[in-house]
Amino acid sequence: MTHTAPITTPDAVPGNWVNSAPGFAQPYLRLMRADRPVGTWLLLIPCFWGLAMAAASGVAGLHLLWYAALMSVGAYVMRGAGCAYNDIVDKDFDGRVERTALRPIPAGEISVKQAWAFLIFLSFIGLAVLLQFNRVAIALGLGSLALVAAYPFMKRITWWPQAWLGLTFNWGALVGYAAAAGKLDGQAFAIYAAGIFWTLFYDTIYAHQDTEDDALIGVKSTALRLGEKTLPALGLFFAMTITLFALAGAIIHAHAVYYLALLPAIAHFVWQLKHLDIHNSNICLSLFKSNRDAGLLLLLSPLCELAIRSL
Repeated sequence: MTHTAPITTPDAVPGNWVNSAPGFAQPYLRLMRADRPVGTWLLLIPCFWGLAMAAASGVAGLHLLWYAALMSVGAYVMRGAGCAYNDIVDKDFDGRVERTALRPIPAGEISVKQAWAFLIFLSFIGLAVLLQFNRVAIALGLGSLALVAAYPFMKRITWWPQAWLGLTFNWGALVGYAAAAGKLDGQAFAIYAAGIFWTLFYDTIYAHQDTEDDALIGVKSTALRLGEKTLPALGLFFAMTITLFALAGAIIHAHAVYYLALLPAIAHFVWQLKHLDIHNSNICLSLFKSNRDAGLLLLLSPLCELAIRSL
């Protein structure tokens, strides 16, 4: 199928740069969700948590800013590779869901073979980035591939695919910590667990955009499982996120400023719950995207702790 005008998926950023890219590149950029950057942020922010927590714990090595830059590149290309893989696996489902029907594979812009080739290209870039870190971080990074490979199938077998996404998307917290510290400690596992609940929070909101289509085609999600009980469940997810961040602070014997720095993130989560309407797709998408800010606000705690310890 040949298209004479750029295709814009419903949840793409309006006026994004992808539609100004060369025509041959646009389908590949949409395949890797370059027109929807929030997913890259949600993958990258836990990496920053890990780096900052290692620094705040006093176990970080040098080159933290260099590691942050490398992880930014790695998150961008590996999120793209993951999206390509997800679209290959879900090609039959995506064509039957209004929000995803215009993605490059179901729209006929890219063949499955072309998508696989692009995925492999992105994966080699990601591998080149990963090899810049120490052995512990490299082993952890390679270990995440099993989680990534299984994720697209979770919606077929469990009502909780968002939990598996949490295991996958927050793996960078462990990799980031290990890259900086050369090992893993309790605080790294605490923020990793916090990230899992954070993902349950934001991706349940996201999934409420597709509940009708998902029910019709027979795939599962926490949005369908929770239904009208979503709001109290989200309250639990956000409370666990904050609690586990506080636990990480307790493990490193953080100063009071660490805990005070959690207040802006708490306020942001409460704001999301106050404005949520699970029956309004536009509100769900807007609140989902706002979790980039929630994740950055959570980053304040280890950064403030690092600042206090550096005085």
